[in-house]
Amino acid sequence: MLRLLSISNFVIVDRMELEFSAGFTVLTGETGAGKSIMIDALSLTLGERGDSSLIRQGCERAEISALFDTEALPEFCEWLDQNDLQGDPGSCILRRVLDANGRSRALINGHTVTLQQLRTAGDYLVAIHSQHAHQALMQKSAQRELLDAFAGCFELAQAVKTAFQNWQDIQQERVGCEQRLAESLEKREQLEWQKRELSELNLTANEWETLQTDHSRLCNLAGLLEATQSGIELLSENDTAAVSQIGAVKNRLQNLLEYDSQLQTVIDLLDSAQIQIQESIYELRHYRQQLDIDPQYLQEVEQRVTVIHGMARKYRVAPEALPALLDDVAAQLESLDSGGNLAQLTEQEQAALATYRELAERLSEKRRKAGKTMAKAVTEAMQTIAMAGGKFSVAFEPLEQASASGLEQVEFQVAAHKGLALKPLARVASGGELSRISLAIQVIASQTGSVPTLVFDEVDVGIGGRVAEIVGRLLKQLGRSRQVMCITHLPQVAAAGDHHLQVTKTEETGGQQIQSRITMLDNDQRVDEIARMLGGVKMTEATRKHAAEMLQNSAAE
Repeated sequence: MLRLLSISNFVIVDRMELEFSAGFTVLTGETGAGKSIMIDALSLTLGERGDSSLIRQGCERAEISALFDTEALPEFCEWLDQNDLQGDPGSCILRRVLDANGRSRALINGHTVTLQQLRTAGDYLVAIHSQHAHQALMQKSAQRELLDAFAGCFELAQAVKTAFQNWQDIQQERVGCEQRLAESLEKREQLEWQKRELSELNLTANEWETLQTDHSRLCNLAGLLEATQSGIELLSENDTAAVSQIGAVKNRLQNLLEYDSQLQTVIDLLDSAQIQIQESIYELRHYRQQLDIDPQYLQEVEQRVTVIHGMARKYRVAPEALPALLDDVAAQLESLDSGGNLAQLTEQEQAALATYRELAERLSEKRRKAGKTMAKAVTEAMQTIAMAGGKFSVAFEPLEQASASGLEQVEFQVAAHKGLALKPLARVASGGELSRISLAIQVIASQTGSVPTLVFDEVDVGIGGRVAEIVGRLLKQLGRSRQVMCITHLPQVAAAGDHHLQVTKTEETGGQQIQSRITMLDNDQRVDEIARMLGGVKMTEATRKHAAEMLQNSAAE
């Protein structure tokens, strides 16, 4: 629960420290005195957004700190441990700093945190019900959340939301897989056709180079034949053939060898040349025979080159790249999704749906059971707040499609008086009736929640007399199990408080600045304050006596 609230340079507060106790605390004061400043300051420590306009005029920054007793909040302490935000055992300090330059800082136990972390911490510690809460209750989502809080199934509702999202994610992945498989089927047909066409071409890695060589040679066949025949004739077949000339020179030198032995070297060289020329003649004759083997080969090569060129143009690659293209097409075929992943995803989707439905059905059962309990409790409360014969009900409408919030829509229905038909809470005609019903719902729902501190900010607007007295009793009763704070303008509610804080406003520095102060009242001061609330500016002995009686009666209950 809240133990201490420290406020510095906030709106019209220069410095203030408020200590709080268990039970029901009321906060009163004249209109405009700044009763809501405490709530606004506390809200900032709970993660509400703020800006430099909230800083007291002439100051550089505003600071608000709230000290909470956390010994009875094991789940919150576990959350602090999980986020490395531990402080002194059994306590927690939330702090908020607003700078005049627009910057804002949030801290938990001295550790800098995000606003979201501050809000999460606040959800464990304080629940604030504002005077506009009945407007939020017009929304079915707010009604559902209130019922879940009453049923104590917040964690189950979160589990349903998580399971729903998991199911949707897997479903989306499965649909995507089906789309990819459909595209894959079309792609497979195209790749299979390409593979078949390229395979039928049967072009090997070295064939294109060989074809180019052969094609070049065959296109120049006449010149090759002429050059080969001419070479053979010059080397061996005509009268001046090189072989004959070298042989004649060699024979003449051999006849002169006996006169000079040095000629032997030349003779040996000529003998070697004669052998090399003879080998060349043999090779030329063999080459000429090959040229003459298949005269139709040129036509076949040209046809093959034409086919390969056509295929290369079709696939927009170089002819020599066609074998690599075939390998790539085959690899793409192997990598295509065969559908095994789809079967796995389908199985996962069915399992995720089953998990969601199991959790959602458990949530529905808890909601329906809690709905009956809430309906009975709120209906009983209505009988005491000038709505005798009225009835409250929680209706459940099955959804056509499952949602993250469950399998049904939750709707609060009310019959304000006996004989009236149940209608949605949003269609209650009277603003006063709506205010009273909303307050009853909030008080009843808060009794079963886990938040230790409840703040009611002028939720009693629109009621008075005997009904206001009953509201005070309801809040006092709630204060026996929770720490309850209420800003009120009704003396009946103020008299029910266990503790009483008064807000006053004063002018300082010649009226240039306004200062708001909050004071804890003793019994005599409470009599004066409640008398003021009863009788206005002028207090009489009768109003003081009435105020004293109200306090005595409340204390006796």
